[in-house]
Parts: sequence; C-alpha cells; structure tokens
Amino acid sequence: MNPVLAFTAVMLIWTVSDIIAKRTKSLLSSLFVASVIFLIGFKTNFIPADILQSSSLLTLGTTVLGFIIIHIGTMISIKELKSQWKTVVIGVSAIIGITVALLVFGPMFESLNYAIAAIGGISGGTISIIMVQDAALALGLVSVAVLPVLISAFQGIIGFPLTSIILKKEAQRLQKEYRNGTLEVVEVVAKEDGSKTMLPAAFQTTAGTLFIVGVVMLLATYISGLTGGILNTFIVALILGVALREFGILKANILNGIDAYGLMMLSIMIIIFGPLSTISVTDLVELIIPLTLSFLVGVTGSIVFASIAGKLLGYSPLMAIAVGLTSLYGFPGTMILSQEAAKSVGTDEAEIQAIESQILPKMIIAGFSTVTITSVFVTGLIVTLIR
Repeated sequence: MNPVLAFTAVMLIWTVSDIIAKRTKSLLSSLFVASVIFLIGFKTNFIPADILQSSSLLTLGTTVLGFIIIHIGTMISIKELKSQWKTVVIGVSAIIGITVALLVFGPMFESLNYAIAAIGGISGGTISIIMVQDAALALGLVSVAVLPVLISAFQGIIGFPLTSIILKKEAQRLQKEYRNGTLEVVEVVAKEDGSKTMLPAAFQTTAGTLFIVGVVMLLATYISGLTGGILNTFIVALILGVALREFGILKANILNGIDAYGLMMLSIMIIIFGPLSTISVTDLVELIIPLTLSFLVGVTGSIVFASIAGKLLGYSPLMAIAVGLTSLYGFPGTMILSQEAAKSVGTDEAEIQAIESQILPKMIIAGFSTVTITSVFVTGLIVTLIR
C-alpha cells in the first residue's frame, strides 16, 4: 500500500474515532471505535492488511515506546503519592485483586495465557497491552495478543457507567456529611512545580529532549541486560523516569510541549491494532468467553480487594471500589467522572467544591497508581509466564 495513503487513512480512522468518542462523552472510547473500524475493515478486506506497516507508524511506535514509558515516569510526583498514600495502597490492592482472581480462576479460561493477557488488559492501559502483545506474538499466539485489545475496547463501556453510579452515591453520602457539618474541608494545596530541570537549555528543545530520553532508554536497556532480562526493560525505564524527575534531572511530563509528542502517542496507540489484521473470525468467536470471564473475574477481584483495603484504611466502601475501578480507564476519565458526580449532587458552588475536593484528588492519584504504575510493574512480571 502506498505509504502516504496508508498514513492518511490511519489518521482518518483515528479522527473519526475521536469525534465519536467526544460525541458520546467517552462512553464509546476512541480505542473502541477504532478497534471496530479496523476489525470490520480487515475482515471485509475493505482495509488492506498491510495498512499499519505501510504507514510506518508501527515502526515508529515500537521505537519510541520506551520514551513514552519514561515520560509516564516523569508524570509521577512522589510527594503527591505520599500525600494520598492510602489511595495508592487501595489502588495497588485492586490490581493485586485482579491478578490473584484471574490467576486463581485461570483454568476457567482453558489457557493460562488468556488469564495473563486479561490481567494486562483489565489492570492497565496501552503500555500493558503492548507488553502482553510483544510476549504473545513472539510465540505466535495471535488470539492471546488480541484479547487485551478487546478488553481495552470495552473497558470504558463497563467502567464509566459503573463508576459514575458509585461516585454519585458517594457524593450523596458526602453531601449529607457536609450539611451535617461533619465533612472535613480539604484545602487546595498549591501544586508542586515540576517544570524545573538542571539540564541546559540546549537539551530542552525537541531534539535535545529526545536525545536525553533516548539515552535514559538505552541506560534502562543496559540495566535490564545486567539482570539477564529478569528485570523488565520497561519497568527499569519507568523507575528511571520517576527517579530522574525526583532528582530534578528530568522535568515533569518530559515530552509535553515538544513537537513530536502527539505523533509519538499516536504511533504507540496504533501498535495495539496490529494483531487485528491477522486474527481469524473463528479465533474472535472463541475469545467471547475469555473476554466475558476477564471482566467478571477481574472486576470482582478488584472490588473485593479494594473494599478490604478501604475498610482497613478508613475509606467508605463506595470510594474504595471507585478507586479500584480506575484501572478500567485512568485519566482523564477519573477527573471527568469526579466532577460530574459532584455537580450532579451539589446544589451550590460551595457544596460542589466540598464534595469534589474529597473525591477528585483520590480518583486522580488512583488512576496513576493503578493504570500508570502498578499495572506496568505487574504486567512486566507476569508476561514471562506466557508459554
């Protein structure tokens, strides 16, 4: 396929997906819409099977994947995590719950590989899915590589309405406390300035930034090599991103603001659609049961573990469950749902602010602790079990 035509067609599909996602207020995520378009297009031969390869986006995405993980690491402030440590613990517990439940009930999937793929899909976002896909495709397991893509496509449809209901009930509970004068008012603390870096200006341009991040990624690869691959390269990259931001070497959100960031993000999103061009209809039908079990077992495990952790740490059951469910969508869903819940219940600005100040910080940190941090660690550890 002509490379320019392939690139343009992929961008058209993504543009249409974005429009539909916005029109449906993300109930149908852009990932879901794009997955459906690619899947139908591939199976009807309307979209050429080599469109993704011809667009060169797969090659770019594979190359810069580590860069994005380092960027994610620089999004994390240890100070903010400390201030919401209870939320972090509950979020981590939810991911552990997903992992334990899917591994324990793994025999129901007929293959442990599906259970492992489901853990990456339910607990995380794009990075976790790609990690599963890399391991599965290396062994020729196409259907295992596709399962987390399907899970991810349906996560919003399940996670958004479920969390919305729970947060509105939590908001009603907080409203009663506010009106009774028993709700603790949370003061808004000035956000830490993470834009500072000790790097000279020459390394803060687009090229300079990509050079520095590339060096960090090479260092992560080297360190992983020293452990014989036991310590996953992407986990090392994530840790380096967090640490180098903390020491002021890398600024927060290191790739934000450079000219290449948007295209880099698009290219890694495209990676996950690759297996859809090769999977057969028969394999897709066989995935219906693993897909259903993934949500039933995984989400149940998340709810149970998050509820237990929440009870031990003094969180309301509803808030704890909502924290655990952030693994299904992450940011910006965490922000949108929190604000909607507060606005739907609060009757004046002061009441809305009081409710939102209780819910929003927890949900934002929860999204980072589940999707961004824990899922990458957990997936990096368990993908080695795929056989």
